[in-house]
Amino acid sequence: MTAKCVMVLGTTSGAGKSWLTTALCRYYARQGLKVAPFKAQNMSNNARVVASVNGQGEIGSAQYFQSLAANAIPDVRMNPLLLKPERDTHSQVVLMGQVDEALSQMAWRGRSASVWPVISAALDELMAENDVVVIEGAGSPAEINLHDSDIVNMRVALHSKAACLLVTDIDRGGAFAHLYGTWALLPENERALIKGYVLNKFRGDASLLAPAPQMLRDLTGVPTVATLPMWWQHGLPEEDGIFDDRSTVAGTVKLTVAVIAYPRISNLDEFQPLKNIPGLRLQWVRSPSELAGLAPADWIILPGSKHTSGDLAWLRQQGLDAAIARHAGQGGAVLGICGGLQMLGEALIDPHGIDGNGPGLGLLPLVTVFDADKTVQHTLARFDADMAKPGTLASATNPWAALAGVQVAGYEIHHGQTQQHPAMAKAGDVARVAMPAGLAWQNGAGNVLGLYLHGLFEDAAALQALFGASLGGPVPTLDSVFDGLADFIEQHFEPGVLSALIA
Repeated sequence: MTAKCVMVLGTTSGAGKSWLTTALCRYYARQGLKVAPFKAQNMSNNARVVASVNGQGEIGSAQYFQSLAANAIPDVRMNPLLLKPERDTHSQVVLMGQVDEALSQMAWRGRSASVWPVISAALDELMAENDVVVIEGAGSPAEINLHDSDIVNMRVALHSKAACLLVTDIDRGGAFAHLYGTWALLPENERALIKGYVLNKFRGDASLLAPAPQMLRDLTGVPTVATLPMWWQHGLPEEDGIFDDRSTVAGTVKLTVAVIAYPRISNLDEFQPLKNIPGLRLQWVRSPSELAGLAPADWIILPGSKHTSGDLAWLRQQGLDAAIARHAGQGGAVLGICGGLQMLGEALIDPHGIDGNGPGLGLLPLVTVFDADKTVQHTLARFDADMAKPGTLASATNPWAALAGVQVAGYEIHHGQTQQHPAMAKAGDVARVAMPAGLAWQNGAGNVLGLYLHGLFEDAAALQALFGASLGGPVPTLDSVFDGLADFIEQHFEPGVLSALIA
């Protein structure tokens, strides 16, 4: 079996490639076809743990969701190369799910020759096992400075003989120039693979677009096959780590959750379910004034970080450390996830040069030591039943008490290993064990919780325990989100186009 391949290219990052790829995966899967997603190289600190030949490994979150939309089992071949930015000039390289230190140190341009055989082999395997492979490009295919070392756009398209869609964000302006310029900069053999233009995020009367689509077709020979209206609440996490920081809420605000958006934030996609809950306002916060403007936030969340010590230093520079401490001291709920858990402790100790040393926020009597080896695994664990017991605060002010005894599924991606601070424990200052094996810790009052497990808000049991029906309205399931995406493109693509792409 050799799969038909459909590839989604973009005129820019953020044009809409990831969600359109997800929609196509569900659309073709609903036709009874065996479908798999593929992205040769993703640059994102949003990662998921999936199956690999070595047991478990990492891929970009976008490909994880695309595989679920395709009704496929996620595996590392769907995103063979993942770049996880640690600084502005350095990324950790994950090849076939595993960190590759040699590639991480290699110059960008020299890397492609080493990784292309692995990338092309992964794609060939997926093509041999499926009816359709839906491929996502990265950035723009017309990055002419990178064309000779391309491993993610037109080299993939040529290798797979993919029918390509070129999508642009018309809301930014200049969409037709972006489409024409991208087409014009491609060699003739690559232009021939582009079968249609997609105008994304359109607001207004589509009839006003004429005569531009026809003029563009006259210039390039390529038709505009879809004009997709602006759709803010499609229910998927924002693509490639770009988050939508508008504050939106359905219905009356009953709960306000502030997520600290430090520069190296990771796995922010796990908060998308909170955005889908009626009555819950999710707000990204970067300063004490933004936090104070929420008047006040009910919860503060410290999310994961790809560079914990650096983000902790940034947090202090902003004055957010004092604001978080005040909130916790007044009984406000604080949740730290992975890197956020590490920040809540007393100290970061880095004997291997993984992340950096530094003092923590001191909200939990814990110490984190960074190990040379990285923990990457799926985890199923249960919160301790004693979380329901109040400390110095009434349990009514401790939302984490609702998690007592709840079993949740999630994933771990971390170098740090966290334990009780020995000297503080000896003096009687001991953190509550909220989950076994060092996965979660709580302060004595109960309002501060640190958790290594990603995916808490994607677990149905956890959502039910924390929110139930208290905020009003059902929480959309992932399947309903995927079906909504497929319905959307089926409605707005020209008739017959989606079938013709795989003919």
